[in-house]
Amino acid sequence: MKLADNSSELFPIVDAEGRVVGSASRGECHGGSMLLHPVVHLHLFNSQGELYLQKRPAWKDIQPDRWDTAVGGHVDFGESIEDALRREVREELGIADFLPERVAVYEFCSERERELIHVYRCVYDAPVTPSAELDGGRFWSFTEIRENLGRGVFTPNFEAEATRFFKI
Repeated sequence: MKLADNSSELFPIVDAEGRVVGSASRGECHGGSMLLHPVVHLHLFNSQGELYLQKRPAWKDIQPDRWDTAVGGHVDFGESIEDALRREVREELGIADFLPERVAVYEFCSERERELIHVYRCVYDAPVTPSAELDGGRFWSFTEIRENLGRGVFTPNFEAEATRFFKI
């Protein structure tokens, strides 16, 4: 079982248009350097309109123990956005066959980092098998999500995307 993120993992550094301009370690990117690095998010809906969320484990270096977007992961240095999305979905949820729809690309800033987030969505009704990298996951109704917004249950990234892109 994984108990810590690899602080030496290499991420691409990008400009505002997503062009790679260099590289830096996870530790540098998450350590307050504010180096812009690409990330992929997938919002996984079922045909009933419920949204699958993952539970972030306590050992994560960013937002531990909070509910988050179904899939969220960093793009590896030298990897395309599409390849990163497919890899992360397979690694985190055990899903290989899905049809992603691009929703948006935007910059997210926190006190520790800057990310260029590539947001996708899809509808998926087959079994979801969260990996040991997560503390599980489940489908949530929009009502249940609305009732928990602003209470520290979700990551700020998820709350921003849910209200901005899906009108939750």
